[in-house]
Amino acid sequence: MFEQIQKEIQNDYYRQRFDNDGTRFVAWYVRNIHRRDMIETVEDVTDGPDDKQIDAIVVDDENSTIFVIQGKFTTRDTVDAEPLREVLASWFQLFDLVRLQETGNQKLKRRLPEVATALENEYRVAFELVITGSLTDEASSDLEHFQRKLIGAEDFSADLHVVDLDEIKSRYQMTLDVEHPLISHELKLENGKYMVMQLGQTKCIIAAMPLAECITFPGISDGTLFQKNVRQSLGLKNNRVNKGIRDSIYGEDSRDFFFLHNGVTALCSRADIANGTLTVRNVNVVNGCQSLNTMLSCSERVKELDEAYVMFRFYEIPERERADRISISTNSQSSVKPRDLRSNDRRVLAIKRAYEQRFPNGYFITKRGEDAPANKDEKFVVDLLELGKWLIAWHSQRPNVSYSESQIFDRHFEQLFKRGTEYSPENIDALNRWMTNIMNRWVPANPIGMNETLLAMKAYAPYHHLYAVSLVFCKANGIMSRVPEPALSFEKALKADQVDQIVEMAGACLSNALEVAAEEFQALNKVFSPQNWIKTKTCLAGIRLSITNFFGFLSSNQQGRDTKQNMQEHLNMHDDYFEDRWTAD
Repeated sequence: MFEQIQKEIQNDYYRQRFDNDGTRFVAWYVRNIHRRDMIETVEDVTDGPDDKQIDAIVVDDENSTIFVIQGKFTTRDTVDAEPLREVLASWFQLFDLVRLQETGNQKLKRRLPEVATALENEYRVAFELVITGSLTDEASSDLEHFQRKLIGAEDFSADLHVVDLDEIKSRYQMTLDVEHPLISHELKLENGKYMVMQLGQTKCIIAAMPLAECITFPGISDGTLFQKNVRQSLGLKNNRVNKGIRDSIYGEDSRDFFFLHNGVTALCSRADIANGTLTVRNVNVVNGCQSLNTMLSCSERVKELDEAYVMFRFYEIPERERADRISISTNSQSSVKPRDLRSNDRRVLAIKRAYEQRFPNGYFITKRGEDAPANKDEKFVVDLLELGKWLIAWHSQRPNVSYSESQIFDRHFEQLFKRGTEYSPENIDALNRWMTNIMNRWVPANPIGMNETLLAMKAYAPYHHLYAVSLVFCKANGIMSRVPEPALSFEKALKADQVDQIVEMAGACLSNALEVAAEEFQALNKVFSPQNWIKTKTCLAGIRLSITNFFGFLSSNQQGRDTKQNMQEHLNMHDDYFEDRWTAD
């Protein structure tokens, strides 16, 4: 693995953008393990003078996690405790974001506003020390101390993981098939502490597993072990169950862990036992995500607990639908947030039924991890999560909230989905088709020449692009205070053969709004953070102004006036097809 990394960081992408092999290693890790694209990677890496012991920051909106990364690229076999102290120093720095932004380098300053927003939304914080050697005995001892300190902090708790070459290799292999990573793993079983039974056609293995053996599972820290779980790690903040697990690990009653814990449930396609070794293939933990993450965050303490066990249930279940049912039913140890239960809400089911009746070749996905049947047309496959993001961007005119799954399915759910079957399937299809055309432009080739900083914000900026599309129809009809119907807008654009023109115009205006905002900040000698700007209402006014200015620019010459008149004629919509904005403030 080390030789592969050494070779790959000499590629032009890394050599042209990063100054030394240490920084290139961090960039390689961010790109290959956290699956960031080329532009996002450049934005995420903060390594350099005055980086305040923070080499990279990855804000993972999907899993509501802030990853703070420190990398040590060395040919030595062992790594001492100094990098761990640097991680602890960066943790202290994050206590005071205002001061950190004053003293950090420019790359770090650009990342901190996004970190602040994520912290406000209660994202968990995970520190990762990525090394190419192994820790010395002294460093391992310090690791346990630091893990205890970080995870036990009441005001600002965090996880600390050391990612060595074995873990890098394991996670790298899983990213090769990121959509459906297949995890196989071997576990040592202790005599007299497991049993095998056959219930009907299902093979079941019940085992008392040492906690130290549990944390050897690949895919805990990056969530790939929990594909079928209804949620990822909830961290320790405001989570009494995880705090209780931590207290049991560090407390005097650790040997009673087996009796204090409900156990872990894992599904696999095959389970075999030979010579005291259990081999599980295509394994997924469907109940125990919180437990395993908490164990991993206390890894050094866990390794010392010879008498601490947890009950593991392995079910050999290759059928996908049956596995999904078991995953949902077994998640009762920690409370499931409302957004994890919306798939069964009557309004969501009403939308699903209406959409699939209107488009028999389509499919409406309501559950996490659910796949559309193979006989469905992928052009008409719509995901509930994406629909929520489209609705708040188009109808609420708040694309700056689209990135936040928790806000959509907690705070704004009633407003967005209260209509149920009243919201037409044609509108859902239109939003889907608008977004498909938009996302065809959000590729590294950058066919419409948008500011590259936008492409680094692919997780949320495309919804601003959709918002800009809606504004084109508002401006063309002279109705800027209301919202156009998606279905008729797409129908008009398609009939006039102007879909591409509108999408590209909206993208250009979004890009222009970003550049104007950056210039305004620079004129005031302030640091401009695109990631922070895109998540505020300020950007919405900038986009609206950019759309208005673009139409004004069209009036400056005859060709432009002809283009403007042609658009207004073909995009003309009666007032009845505009409605008031849905409240989302």
